[in-house]
Amino acid sequence: MKVSDILRVKGNTLYTASPDESLEGAIELMAEKDIGSLVVMAHGDLVGMLTFREVIQMLVKNKGTIGPTLVRTAMDDAPLTCTMETDLDEVRRMMLDRHARYMPVMDKKMLMGVISFYDVAKTVVDSQNFENKMLKAYIRDWPEEDGPVEVQPSL
Repeated sequence: MKVSDILRVKGNTLYTASPDESLEGAIELMAEKDIGSLVVMAHGDLVGMLTFREVIQMLVKNKGTIGPTLVRTAMDDAPLTCTMETDLDEVRRMMLDRHARYMPVMDKKMLMGVISFYDVAKTVVDSQNFENKMLKAYIRDWPEEDGPVEVQPSL
């Protein structure tokens, strides 16, 4: 399974921030849209990722206040990315290795979407559930024998 399969199901709604906007405004957008991340874009290019992790780190650093902080001060400026063709197993490994909860999906320099660890886990569970249903249906429809099978001794 590929990242493109996740995005096809998830849809392509993207929320972005500018590195020069206030962190407070970005947090308000995250709260309003009930999302855990914003892709930070400048001049059409991905320049960072802002997640609740970076927000919490900034709150701790500033002793509980945001103040006039800009998104660029808090964002991860080297986010982990993948492509539409990246295999789901590779995405899981990458996310686990970097403790990344959100990953921008790129096609060269074009942002195609963002997948979350939740999206990956849901896809795996849905795939396993479908496979289980197919196996159960196959077992249920197993052809019955006409009668006992006799085994002939070999000479």
